[in-house]
Amino acid sequence: MKKIAWIAFLLAVCASAGRAQESRQDISLSGTGIIEPFTASQTDVQVHSTTAYGALLSYRFMLTPSSALEANYGITYQNTISYLISNTNHYLVNTRTQEASAAYVHSFVFRKFNPFLEVGPAALIFLPIRNSGTTSLDVKQQTTVSGLYGGGFAYEVSPSFDIRAEYRGLATKVPTFGDTALKTNKWYNINEPVVGVAYHF
Repeated sequence: MKKIAWIAFLLAVCASAGRAQESRQDISLSGTGIIEPFTASQTDVQVHSTTAYGALLSYRFMLTPSSALEANYGITYQNTISYLISNTNHYLVNTRTQEASAAYVHSFVFRKFNPFLEVGPAALIFLPIRNSGTTSLDVKQQTTVSGLYGGGFAYEVSPSFDIRAEYRGLATKVPTFGDTALKTNKWYNINEPVVGVAYHF
């Protein structure tokens, strides 16, 4: 009887230790592309942009095996947003874009493939670059409240690493950089493909 109790105790201890060693957190570093769509507005302002490239750093904490909370920080190198007003005045703004966001992530496990969906709030910070490519010197830094949604998959390379590919969408107001002449009164959807590597710990 004592032996059975002792074996049951050891099994319980081993099970608890195994749970304690399960990876409940991960951190990932990804390359991103930001593709902003063409937008025509009610104020005779037309907006389009070149593609921006950057990096995204993400941290996830697993609440359950299929649910997690995620925090993200991203930044792009540089792209140009073009404003055409009444088909006559053309303004260019070179900018960097920073992202701070949080999301709820739901995962689905299929062996080594783990598809996931995510949704949450975000803030985008548009930082104008005052160089020869920016034709309006009145532009200022602007922060917009945004919504984040997306989906993708993770492929498990080892218990500690996986490769992730994802589509992220950011719904936000078209930036004006504090210049009323650039106002569109429009929202648009920024498309952001993401590919990176995650480390579980």
